[in-house]
Amino acid sequence: MTQRMRLNETAPEAYEGFMQVHRAIKNGPLTTKLQELIKIRASQLNGCAFCVDLHIRDARRSGEPEDRINHLTVWRESPLYDDAERAALAYTEAVTRREPVTDELWATLTGLFDETELANVVALVSLINALNLFGVPLKMRPPNRLAAV
Repeated sequence: MTQRMRLNETAPEAYEGFMQVHRAIKNGPLTTKLQELIKIRASQLNGCAFCVDLHIRDARRSGEPEDRINHLTVWRESPLYDDAERAALAYTEAVTRREPVTDELWATLTGLFDETELANVVALVSLINALNLFGVPLKMRPPNRLAAV
């Protein structure tokens, strides 16, 4: 299966705009670990293999334990996430699934994150969903590392 287009090559200015937003969020107040959890979970829900692969690798590099990466698909049942991570993951799932963000969830978020942190959660969830909307239809795939063995 061949990738349909390399957006960074065919529309470099548009692609760079997304990367500028990415850099602003990356340098913001959220921990790298939380950012990667959000990116992995949204990418799982959206079926973006390229982004799941990329962000799991980034999470490992940031020191995320394998158990927390492995439990991400069942985070609600896992004891491995704190209240802020749970709230951010619940928000990620609601937005990614295009479900309403309830007043209860919003109240939880505002109780756990300051305004700037929460704004970065909102921006990051929107950004990763947008990037997944590039990756999936453009058939971006991670390299088959097993074939090289």
